[in-house]
Amino acid sequence: MKDYRSTLYVAAGACSYGLLATFVKYANQLGIHTSVLTFLQFMLGFLFLLAFNLVSRIQKKENIVIGISSKLKLTAWGTSLGLTTTLYYLAIQYIPVSVGIILLMQSIWISLVAEAVLLKKFPSKGKITGVVIVLLGTILATNLFQQDNNLNYKGILLGFGAGISYAMAIYASSTVEKQLPSSVRSQFLVFGGLMLIIACWNVTIIPHLHANALPWGILIAVFGTILPPLLFTKGIPKTGIAMGNIISSLEIPISTLSAMLILREVVSGFQWLGILLILTAVIIINVRTEP
Repeated sequence: MKDYRSTLYVAAGACSYGLLATFVKYANQLGIHTSVLTFLQFMLGFLFLLAFNLVSRIQKKENIVIGISSKLKLTAWGTSLGLTTTLYYLAIQYIPVSVGIILLMQSIWISLVAEAVLLKKFPSKGKITGVVIVLLGTILATNLFQQDNNLNYKGILLGFGAGISYAMAIYASSTVEKQLPSSVRSQFLVFGGLMLIIACWNVTIIPHLHANALPWGILIAVFGTILPPLLFTKGIPKTGIAMGNIISSLEIPISTLSAMLILREVVSGFQWLGILLILTAVIIINVRTEP
């Protein structure tokens, strides 16, 4: 029963992330500026995690000592979260959400390339096969080489940049300062993301910060920076990292389906085939990985 619940926790976290871009684009269509949405997402998420950790510390009567170097390291790596969010939300201004999520998930193979270069760890044949399948699936899922795809290449570049940054964010979330509790690490990572968003958008935020934006900011904070870390923290330790990655790939079809139902985006059969190939590649890449 515990394993079943853990699987549901991870799946729920992935679905939460999958709905995020559709909510953002819908809010944009209502006139809510991206700068305000990103700011509120990280500000409210940070405040929640700060309060959550404070209450947990009081209840457990624990005094966790966090060194300045750990705080600075997590905050610095957390900027990748803010950069990913900014680039991704800008990308979906130019391209469909169903294409944006595919570009974001290029982090699957970017992470493997980075691992090979930085750690001198050459990927296995299974992982190389997985990368090839991801690239093939990407071509199909984005209609990249079809003459009538009408894709804005500024959006493609922003989406691919988000994929690179997402690979960095995944690395930070899974490896940086692992000795600390996950909720504490998330707090400083989200704080780093908030700092980058303030530096990036700065004075643009103020004129767009109005009462109509707050409900959307709360919704996006819940689905983007509050629920996923808590659900993944609760589920992945029991499912294992490999199975967690496989379950997390649910983010792709959920994002696509929500864009179809809420934004009325049209997704072709070839695009669904591409998504299926990418999901297959995630399984191939992770199935032999130790938890």
